[in-house]
Amino acid sequence: MEKVLITNIAKYVGQTVEINGWVANFRSSGKIAFWQIRDGSGFIQAILLAPRSLGEVGDEKGLSTELWSESQKVTLESSVKIIGTVAKHPKKEEYELQVKDFSFYQIVKEYPIAKKEHGPDFLLDNRHLWLRSSHQWAIQRIRNTLILATYEYFNQNNFIKIDSPILTPSACEGTTELFEIDYFGEQKAYLSQSGQLYLEAAIMAHGKVFDFGPVFRAEKSKTRRHLTEFWMMDAEMAFADLAENMRVQEELIRYMVKSVLEKNKQELAILERDIKPLENILKPFYKITHKEAVKKLQELGSDIKENDDMGADDETILTKQYDNPIFVTHYPKEVKAFYMSRLGRDPAVAGKQDSIERVLCADLLAPEGYGEIIGGSQREDNFDALLERIKAHNLPESAFAWYLDLRKYGSVPHSGFGFGLERITAWVCGIQHVRETIPFPRTINRLNP
Repeated sequence: MEKVLITNIAKYVGQTVEINGWVANFRSSGKIAFWQIRDGSGFIQAILLAPRSLGEVGDEKGLSTELWSESQKVTLESSVKIIGTVAKHPKKEEYELQVKDFSFYQIVKEYPIAKKEHGPDFLLDNRHLWLRSSHQWAIQRIRNTLILATYEYFNQNNFIKIDSPILTPSACEGTTELFEIDYFGEQKAYLSQSGQLYLEAAIMAHGKVFDFGPVFRAEKSKTRRHLTEFWMMDAEMAFADLAENMRVQEELIRYMVKSVLEKNKQELAILERDIKPLENILKPFYKITHKEAVKKLQELGSDIKENDDMGADDETILTKQYDNPIFVTHYPKEVKAFYMSRLGRDPAVAGKQDSIERVLCADLLAPEGYGEIIGGSQREDNFDALLERIKAHNLPESAFAWYLDLRKYGSVPHSGFGFGLERITAWVCGIQHVRETIPFPRTINRLNP
C-alpha cells in the first residue's frame, strides 16, 4: 500500500492509501466521526464510521467494534497512521479519506494550545507548538515560496550566490547597533548586519551576485517591523546605475509575489488574505523623490522636515495612499550610509540639486501601510570620495582598507540592494507583526524557545 502526502492526494481518487499525520481537529456525531488530519504538506478530512448494527443497510461498512472504540480516545494533536480510500467532493476541489483502518502513534494527554483565544506572550512562549496551527503553517509555507522565488529569479538572471561572513571586523553603517564579540581576546568582531560590502568585492569577479542569510541588529526597537535576528538578501551588480538597480528590484518583487499567487492559493485562503493588492503587482511601481514624499506627508499631517529620514509612522501614512509598491528616491545624505554615491556625481541630474545634498538611493515601500521592504543605492565608486565619507562618519579607516582597495583596482559604477524577508512575508501574508513570519523570533525581550 502506497504511503502518500496529502498535497498529492488528488492523484489517488478511488484508491486505498496510507497517510501519516496529526489530528488537528475532530468532532463526532453519533455513528460518524470527522478528523481533520495534517501531515505537514496539507490538510484532509478523514471520515470514520461506527460498526453497522444488525439489520442496518447501506453501502459503507463501518469500522470494527474494537477500532471504533479506539477512535473515541482521539485527542488534539494525537499522531496517527490512517488507511483509507480517497474520495473527491462532488462539487468542490476538495478530497476526503474514508477510513478503513488506523493506529495511534501517540495519544496526547492534553495539548497546551486549546481551541480558544490565547494572548501573544503565551503563544510565543509556546512557539514550538504554535507553529502547528493552520495560520502559522500557511505563513511559513508562503515564506518558503518567497525564498525559492528569490533563488529562481537570480539564477535566471545570471547572478551567483556568494556566502558573506557572519563575523566581521567592521560594520556597514556604524557599530552602535551591532552585537560585539571578543574575538579570542585579540580584537573586536561583530555579528553581521549585512553582507553588502563583501558582495561589492565579489562583483569584481562575477559581475552580479547575491547572498541570503541571517543578520543581526542590536537596536533596542520594539516596533512591529523589527527583529533582533532576521533573514536578509543582499544583491550587488557591476556596471549598474540606480535606474538599473530599481528595475531589478521591481522585477524581483513582482516575480516573488506572482509565485505566491500561483503556488499558495490554499495558504492565502487560510489567512483570509485579500489578494487584490497583491494582484496589482503586475502594474508598474510608483516612483517619487524624498522631497516629494515629504511634501505629501506634510499635507497629510506629518511633522516631518525636508532633511529628515522617514520613520515607520511616516511610511505607514504614505503607503496607505498607494495601491502598489513605491520607490522613494534621493534621500538627504545625512540620513543614509557612507557608501552611497552622491546625486551631484550623476551627470543626468547635475545642476538640478536642491539646497540639500542628496544620494543616489531608493527605498522600496510596500503598500497597505507596510512600509520599507528594500533599501538600495548606487555605491560610491570613487576612492577619494569614499575615503572622505568614511572619515566624515568617524569610521576606522584601517577596518575599511580592503573596501577602499576595490576603488583602486578596476573600480566601476555599481549598485545594489537588500530586502528583509520577514517584512516582505508580513506584507504578502497580510499580517501586522513580523514576529509571526519567522519560525522562532528573536527580539530584545525574547530568546526562547
